[in-house]
Amino acid sequence: MNYFAERLKTARLMNGLSLQGLADKIKNQITKQSLSKYELGHVIPDSEMIGILSEALGVRPDYFFSSHVLEMDVQENPKLRVFPAKERTRIVEIAKDELSKYLELEQILGIETKFENPIQNIPIQSQKDIELAAETLRKEWGLGTGALSNVIGLLEDHHVKVLEIDSTEEFDGFCTWVNGKNIPLIVLNKAKLSEVPDRKRFNALHELAHLLLDVNHLLEKEKEKFCHAFATAMLIPRETLKKELGGNRSKLSFQELAAIKQQYGISMQAIVYRAKDLQLISENYLKQFYIVFNQLG
Repeated sequence: MNYFAERLKTARLMNGLSLQGLADKIKNQITKQSLSKYELGHVIPDSEMIGILSEALGVRPDYFFSSHVLEMDVQENPKLRVFPAKERTRIVEIAKDELSKYLELEQILGIETKFENPIQNIPIQSQKDIELAAETLRKEWGLGTGALSNVIGLLEDHHVKVLEIDSTEEFDGFCTWVNGKNIPLIVLNKAKLSEVPDRKRFNALHELAHLLLDVNHLLEKEKEKFCHAFATAMLIPRETLKKELGGNRSKLSFQELAAIKQQYGISMQAIVYRAKDLQLISENYLKQFYIVFNQLG
């Protein structure tokens, strides 16, 4: 396989450049026609041309000869397919490149990376199934029932790859399987989530739910609902929240919600919604709470 051709195209797409755009950037030291021949694998440039391309694309010369090949199918991902094709391609190629570096380092260090899904055989049809899935995963990963101090580190410790990428598009994150079902990957929008750690933790677990839960048979709206519920169940288990709230409640105070938020790293809105899912508060109170919450900004 001509790795140079594939890697050149990847580097160009990561920079959001067309063939003509790259030719213009290097002031036609290499023409569009020559670049096309490089990407088609018809010609391999000499060291001088590789140096020009490396500088223009912001990569090291040895980047072009890496043999890692990753297959990542995200064309039908609902969180990405609404983007302009150029930006969608750029994000995917950056993710491939970052993941390739990740895997090369693990290979050098001899790190075991095999992933196993402890909840793959739990059918998801109801909130009860979500609770079982979250409790099973916490048990299998030895997490107990307390707060999760570092969600990203937790996922990486269990061989889920997590990448953070800058994008101007309005997305929190997306997930996919790489090379078939071998490598679970979560990509988060660094530009959007860097200042909101609670949301970052929640979104990482929400994308984990898409990877692990058997929800593909459901409609998109219901699928999102269950993945949201799983993320909150992972952040604060059922019995833990019952203990924090002292059982069924007719109302909640902002002070106690703020204390739970600080301890468990979960937003007030998510806490209240979870309390409703567990029938600790009524649907009507949830609606009233959101009205007041919005009024307070």
